[in-house]
Amino acid sequence: MALAQDQPWLKDRRYTEGIGIRAGDLELHPGVAAEFGYDSNFFRRDEEDRAGGDDIGPVGSLRLRITPSFSLSTLSQQRQEVTPDAPPPDVEFRGGISATYDEFFPVSGTETGQERLSEQRNIGGLLDANLTILPRRPWSAILDGSLGRTIASSDLGISNQSFRRIHAEAGAELVWTPGGGLFDWRLGYRFLGTFFEVDEYEGLTNLHHVIRTRGRWRFLPRTALIYDASLGFVDYPNPTSQNSSHPLRAQLGINGLVTSSFGLLAMAGWGASFYTPTSEPAVVNDFDSVIGQLELKWFLTPNPGTDPAAATLALSSLSAGFTRDFQDSFLASYYERNRGYLKLTYFFGGRFLLIADGGVAAHVYPGIPDSDPSSADVAPWTDVRIDASLFGEYRIGDSLGINSTLRYGNNISSTALKPRGEPGDGVVPNYLGWQQFEAYLGVRWFM
Repeated sequence: MALAQDQPWLKDRRYTEGIGIRAGDLELHPGVAAEFGYDSNFFRRDEEDRAGGDDIGPVGSLRLRITPSFSLSTLSQQRQEVTPDAPPPDVEFRGGISATYDEFFPVSGTETGQERLSEQRNIGGLLDANLTILPRRPWSAILDGSLGRTIASSDLGISNQSFRRIHAEAGAELVWTPGGGLFDWRLGYRFLGTFFEVDEYEGLTNLHHVIRTRGRWRFLPRTALIYDASLGFVDYPNPTSQNSSHPLRAQLGINGLVTSSFGLLAMAGWGASFYTPTSEPAVVNDFDSVIGQLELKWFLTPNPGTDPAAATLALSSLSAGFTRDFQDSFLASYYERNRGYLKLTYFFGGRFLLIADGGVAAHVYPGIPDSDPSSADVAPWTDVRIDASLFGEYRIGDSLGINSTLRYGNNISSTALKPRGEPGDGVVPNYLGWQQFEAYLGVRWFM
């Protein structure tokens, strides 16, 4: 649950934490990081926006990020292995807090754009916690929650202002694992709220409730059938053009180790959006089609266990896959996402970590009907989204790392949204294409 952060070590605690400090039955993991680098287009704007009268366009800047973090947990299984015959604990807890200060030093772009970017200095962060009651028992329960603040721009290239927003998330799940653990079934509820701070985007604030059930039956030592279904209730309290919906997803698949070096995940099912118009008369486009995921993973170090989902950081791997799904969109009602991807995670000698991730996706939009008050009628269109990132860290000792991050994004689009009104009234097209390059050098201390 790292919605408010984009640094790799905050997205996954396997990268965040060192050996930690033991305090009784707890482990403490403090840390702090600093990065300095270049961001070519924080607002993700197209060159055509400047030519069309927007007076912003791409703005390049040097960028400083400082990130203190702290997490604590009950004793990890590594420390519990000192007494392997001991019964599992009654509870397992993990929580953390982090904050990131961003400072921008504009170096290119229009004067207006540079002034706007200088105003984006701010603090984002994340507070999260997870509690498991009666872990590794026939009946157990999981409670979790998080509260984060994101300092970022729109990835649609539709604004030259901040997309600052608060993310609130909370969930509960009941887990049934009878017998020897070959079968488990889960039933849970989750709340997700996104609250925009800028008045201009108040209409995008949304509340999302999800009821979800999922299960796994391991019919072979290395292979399991899996099932996943969810029903959502999405509401926009102050909509401008957004529609409430009841997204439904159901998938069935298989997850297993073909050999100790190769894992396979294959899921397929159906998804439907069920949008409710906010006004009448209105034309609402709905998604109603196949969804799923196919992934082949090669463990560079063979997986010694029987569970492909239990791989640790020490198991370097290369993954290739494809996903198809749908998401609510701030343009139109939804977009269909078809993405192929590659990911390499390589951890060598306990010192060098490399994470390379990239993909190409087709974002298919159903068009914007004439009844939409935010834009003139737009026919269905498809954007091509390219993303790539490379993170490398060399660890000096057990608690100090020097790292570098490269990131590239490109939204290839020939579509321009035309707000209602006449050009003479100051109404200009909003071009959706953009590209962005980021490069950072950093140092991180962690325990």
